[in-house]
Amino acid sequence: MDQNNRYTDKMSRRDFLKIVGISTATAAAGLYGCTPGKNSDAAGGSAAEVPKGKMTCRNFPPSPDKVSILGYGCMRWPTLPSPAGDGNVIDQEEVNRLVDYAIEHGVNYFDTAPVYVQGWSETSTGIALKRHPREKYFVATKMSNFSNADFDASVKMYHDSMKHLQVDYIDYYLLHSLGSQGARSFRTRFLDNGLLDYLVKEREAGRIRHLGWSFHGTRDEFDYILSFHEKVHWDFIQIQLNYSDWKYATGNNVNADYLYAEIARRNIPMVIMEPLLGGRLSKLPEHIFSRLKERNPEGSVASWAFRFAGTPPMVLTVLSGMTYMEHLQDNIRTYSPLVPLTDDENKFLLDTAALMREYPTVPCNDCKYCMPCPYGIDIPGVLLHYNKCVNEGNIPQSRLDPDYAKARRAFLVGYDRSVPKLRQASHCVGCAQCNPHCPQSIDIPKELHRIDEYVEKLKQETL
Repeated sequence: MDQNNRYTDKMSRRDFLKIVGISTATAAAGLYGCTPGKNSDAAGGSAAEVPKGKMTCRNFPPSPDKVSILGYGCMRWPTLPSPAGDGNVIDQEEVNRLVDYAIEHGVNYFDTAPVYVQGWSETSTGIALKRHPREKYFVATKMSNFSNADFDASVKMYHDSMKHLQVDYIDYYLLHSLGSQGARSFRTRFLDNGLLDYLVKEREAGRIRHLGWSFHGTRDEFDYILSFHEKVHWDFIQIQLNYSDWKYATGNNVNADYLYAEIARRNIPMVIMEPLLGGRLSKLPEHIFSRLKERNPEGSVASWAFRFAGTPPMVLTVLSGMTYMEHLQDNIRTYSPLVPLTDDENKFLLDTAALMREYPTVPCNDCKYCMPCPYGIDIPGVLLHYNKCVNEGNIPQSRLDPDYAKARRAFLVGYDRSVPKLRQASHCVGCAQCNPHCPQSIDIPKELHRIDEYVEKLKQETL
């Protein structure tokens, strides 16, 4: 996920974002126990004890790594009300607490990038991890794909990552977000300039232990990059996989069942991102929430999504951006140990995904790649408020509905509280500069105009 670029002097999209933030194959893995709203229960659906020493780990020989099935995504570290003296916006004390707790309970994979959390994630992650023995954790970071950096600037980005993380080798290094609409192509970003050859040599030298890539994009681009496996030998690939995207990927993205099958056919381990679709699979419409809770009253609705993502045998680890201790604890419970889905449970979730498609939520993951808007619109704020109202049933449709007045007020008051008036959808001019940067391929101006028309309709109606 790309938001920022430290390596150019000129103010750019990522410079701004640094400031404002942000079973289809045979298993080759062994399993190990490794030790070192009313319709939303993302914070955890259980008060049960958090197990120690029971975390499921996976190993894909010839790599000796035994990786926790729960990976810590460092894109959403808790932040301070105002930056610290060095400009860091991250609450380091809380990050240290979360990292300590995660490692104590068996989590050993930490995924960051130069562009996460306004450009500070690598630094804060490095500070927290440095307090633990190096052999206790695996660190993953990335080479930005949205950056216009040339060869020298890209190599500097790579070396700066090691400096910020305070390591002399990187366990898992990724070519970042290949195939995204706003990204440069794989060929122009990594092939023609010799960058891929350079990174392969760094792997040979041991400074990169595993080389891979993350993907958002079209099938043609995916197939093309995957075809380099025989030449490069990809050690792992990071894909978006969840029960909603398994058959129904949004926009130009590829269904997860196809991605998984093609990668597994080549016996390449996978790292999973967006198991909760940016939190949307834990903040569900009431009838979907009730459906999941009825089936498993003791578990959180998030646990269904994490079990789905962790069940396929070629999955190495499932990333979760756990900002709060409750999220971390709930996910540890789910994966200590992982109870794989039965065939019946798998069908139940795929049927649930089909039901979810009947409700008009916008597939926004709050990644903020669309920002900054040249007209100041808070694009994620608008879309997420709309989704929240859909999920809570506060989308009034007819004045004949007995709850119409209550829902209308909840939507309008909540909109003004969530998004300042000067940053609301009414200011969208349709320039579409945001569209190429959306990993979910949302037609953002179209959605903003649709929401604005709905808002104006609600405002003009008298009760």
